[in-house]
Amino acid sequence: MALTPDDVVTKQFQHVRFKDGFDPDEVDDFLDEIVIEWRKALEENAELKAKLAAYESGAAPAAAETPAAKPAAAPVAEAAPAEPAPTGSATATAGIIELAQRLHDEHVAEGEAKRNQLIAEAETEVARIRTEAEAKQREESARLERERNTLEARITELRNFERDYRAQLRGYIEGQLRDLDEKSASTDSTPVSAIGL
Repeated sequence: MALTPDDVVTKQFQHVRFKDGFDPDEVDDFLDEIVIEWRKALEENAELKAKLAAYESGAAPAAAETPAAKPAAAPVAEAAPAEPAPTGSATATAGIIELAQRLHDEHVAEGEAKRNQLIAEAETEVARIRTEAEAKQREESARLERERNTLEARITELRNFERDYRAQLRGYIEGQLRDLDEKSASTDSTPVSAIGL
């Protein structure tokens, strides 16, 4: 269903309670202005359609025909120009279309520039994060390598300590066993009466 100026005039909006809204009088005034302009545009559109139909049928429009402007003997085909002269509405419409096209092109170019800027910023951020991650990985690898070397050195030190300790303990125990064997051998040769038992 096509929207008409009467639809705009008769449109009723629901009232919003407990919320701020637009001033109804201001909205009505603005809609009245829209309706006036819309009706003018529709009238001009109808006139232009009538003129176009008249030009297409080969007859000159009635408004363009004046006895002073056109000789009576001139053929009808010569009276009709190849293109109708643009009226104020057609010029305004063409200007609006041109403005809309220019704005569209500007917005598209702005959007593409913004997109390219965002992509470039994202790529820069990715490169920065990757560089930081690689640097952190190298630092962490170096730290872990140092810890591993420290632990290996400590393990070697503990193994050497264990080996030395075992050797010392074995030597001590063997020395105690020798002393015990010597005491035991000397007590075997001594009679029990000499010991005092």
